[in-house]
Amino acid sequence: MPPLDDRHLPVAVAHTGDRVRVEISKYDGSPHRGYPAVLLGSDDYGRWLGVLPGTVADSGRVLERPWVLLVPENAWWTAMFNPPPQGSEVYCDITTPAEWIADRVVLADLDLDVKRRRESGAVLLVDTEEFEEHREQFAYPAVLVEQAWAAARHLETALADGTEPFASAYRQWLDKVVSWTPMDPHD
Repeated sequence: MPPLDDRHLPVAVAHTGDRVRVEISKYDGSPHRGYPAVLLGSDDYGRWLGVLPGTVADSGRVLERPWVLLVPENAWWTAMFNPPPQGSEVYCDITTPAEWIADRVVLADLDLDVKRRRESGAVLLVDTEEFEEHREQFAYPAVLVEQAWAAARHLETALADGTEPFASAYRQWLDKVVSWTPMDPHD
């Protein structure tokens, strides 16, 4: 067996309960958002991350409300599930497929978003102008544009018709975050 060097070190994989970093860039690689989260677990829909109240984002902003982020495997989107009274019950970002690197999840935000309003249940496709602007500015490849629009259309349908995990499957994960009790003062 050849000796390991720093290019071939084993990669640690995050486990349930571990802290993970969410690192979101724009397509050109410029930072967009970043924050710590807790890996709540995984299921057939993907990996579920909890963002706790009081989390400090990379911007320095203190996140006052909890939410759950679903990071599906090999999908062109992520989904944020919010507790009341947040107006958006579900907010989906169209992204490049997530890459897990040890205890980090890395992806690029592609600007298109699909959300479901809590009170009305209305499903909205938003930020299409920003997508078009960045498509030209960053020279999105045709396959990326196709995948982004396909993901947006899929999410519009899924958020409207009760497809899981958007109907109720997310609630068990959101309940964990909303009722989170820190184990020690550093949680």
